Formats: sequence, C-alpha cells, structure tokens
Amino acid sequence: MLNMFREWFKSHFSDPQIVILWVFLIVGFLLIILLGDMLKPVFAGLVIAYLLEGAVNRLQWLKVPRNISVYLTFTVFVFCLLLLVIGLLPLLSRQIAQLIQDLPAMIANGQEELMQLPHKYPELVSESQVQQIIDFLKSELTRLGQSALVYSVASVKNLITILVYLVLVPFLVLFFLKDKELIIQWGKGFLPKNRDLATEVWNEVNLQVANFIRGKLWEIIIVWSATYVIFVILGLNFAMLLSFFVGLSVLVPYIGATVMTLPVALMAFFQWGIGPNFMYTMIAYGIIQLVDGNILVPLLLSEVVNLHPVAIIVAVLVFGGLWGLWGLFFAIPLATLVHAVIKTWFGKRYKDESPMPENTSDYTT
Repeated sequence: MLNMFREWFKSHFSDPQIVILWVFLIVGFLLIILLGDMLKPVFAGLVIAYLLEGAVNRLQWLKVPRNISVYLTFTVFVFCLLLLVIGLLPLLSRQIAQLIQDLPAMIANGQEELMQLPHKYPELVSESQVQQIIDFLKSELTRLGQSALVYSVASVKNLITILVYLVLVPFLVLFFLKDKELIIQWGKGFLPKNRDLATEVWNEVNLQVANFIRGKLWEIIIVWSATYVIFVILGLNFAMLLSFFVGLSVLVPYIGATVMTLPVALMAFFQWGIGPNFMYTMIAYGIIQLVDGNILVPLLLSEVVNLHPVAIIVAVLVFGGLWGLWGLFFAIPLATLVHAVIKTWFGKRYKDESPMPENTSDYTT
C-alpha cells in the first residue's frame, strides 16, 4: 500500500510546477475560508476592480491614457453606486415594509381563494389537499416571519456594515485600478520564478471568467428590467421587489428560476386568485425564463463556459454552501478554474509520459 501511494504521488506530483500550482490553489482557498469574513471589503474591491478593468482596457484601446481611463471608469462606477443607494435601496426597503404590513390580509385573501377551489374544481382538488396546502403555507410564512424578525434585530449592525462598505470598497477599487502594475509586481516578488504551469492555467481561466462575469451582470440587468416592466404592465403588486429577486435568480442556473416561480405565483394568487390575471402573470414569467435560457444566455455567454449541467449544479451547491451569495455568483467561474486545473494537470502528465517520436531525419525517399 505504501509503495502504491508513493508511486501515485510520484506520477502526479513529481513536477515542481504541478506542486507550485496546487500550493497556489490551496493557499488561496485557505485564505478565503480562514480570513474571508475579515477581508470581505478587500475581496469585494478586487472583484469590482477586476470587472472594471475591462472598461479601462477598452478606453486604453481607444488611445486614452491609463490614468484618465481609470478615473473616468471610477467616476461612472461611483455614479452608478450612488444611483443604486439613493434610488433603488429605499424603494426596495419600502416595498419590503409594505409587504410585511399587507401580509396578514394577503394570507387571509389567499386562504379564502383556496377554500373555494374544491367547490369550483371538485374533480381536481379536494378539501383535504387544500388544508394541507394552507398548513404548509402557514408554516413557511411563519418561518419567513421569524427570519425577518431576526434580520430586523440585527439591522443596526447590518446598516453599519453597509456604510463601512460604501466608504471603504470604492477607495479600494480606485487603488486596485490605479496601482494595478505596482500591486502585481509586488505580488510576483513572493512567487517562485518557475510558475509556467500556474500562468498557463490563469491565462486559460482569465478570459472565460471575465467574460462570464460581465455577461452574467448584463443578464441580471436585462432580466430584472424586463421582468419589472412586464409586472408593472400587468399591475402586479411589489413589482420592483419581485423583479429584483427574479434578476438575481439567474445567478443559480436551472435552480433559481424554479425557486422564484413560487413567490411570483403566490403574489399573483394572493392579489387576484385563480383567474385570467394570474394566468397572464405566470405565462409572462414563463416567457421571460424561456427567452433568458434560449436567447440571452447563448448570446451573452456563448462558448464562455463548457461545463456539463451536473457539474454546474454541483458547483452551485458546494460554493454556495461555502460562501453564500458570493459563492453562488462565482460558482461557475470557480468550476471553470477547477476544470482548467484538472485538464492542464492531466494534459501535462500525459504529455510527459507519451513516448518521443522516432527521429526520421536519416530516412530519405
């Protein structure tokens, strides 16, 4: 057994570059797991600066100097951030407060509508089934109410945290953009010179990750905006709140859209009951998901990530469980990183083990 393990280790880790690659990965994951909570503003600043680097590069391609490109991009970012804080967050908070206030009346109205279903559709729904649905909804809403109460108790701490982020993160973004080369050169001083394999993996992942994140951000904005406009046209209550979460649901492929179906259906049912408006809402929501899955995703993310759906779901479950919302957002890029590492690792191993071609220079025809 010991000899077998020694042979396995020698065949997989005999190359120093492979060892360096795995050391980079392990140290990175340990840094995030152990210091993630303390360094969240730093990670947030790095991620945002990474996303904004694309705009800076585009301006540089248009012959705009680097410093001017950085300051222009940063100004647009701060303007969008202020628009988000001043315009969106108060609207979402008002709709959440209104939803909590209207929830008892909505539940009572929904219960009356449910109790009428066995009389309207006796061949489809029985009274016992309706009672089971009511009990389930009551338990779920009670659990949500308790979660909201816990969140409200901690709201002061959360508000302070948000204020710190709003001040600290933009400064970090500016420094990361402005001093990018200095930071990179400083970091290289701690790295070994023989890191060709790690550089190869980074170059392969970098383009896909950058394109994926930017494409996913555009997907969120488009789905969110389209859903909001359609819900407003239909007259659905809490349109901004629902459309906001529908937009965020695209972070979790295959699962997010399914999970958001229940809140949309419940809100439409509580407002209108089973009727034409309810059906129009659900049909519109279904069309949005079809357009997203069959037009937006291929258009924005075509050939960016080549992963099997099972691998994507596993990545969402694993990284979402480890790092919450950030894990959901970066689940596919991280899965792409793992895929690139494994492919490069085994590709180098097979290349090293493959026999050299015979020298045919002495043969003439």
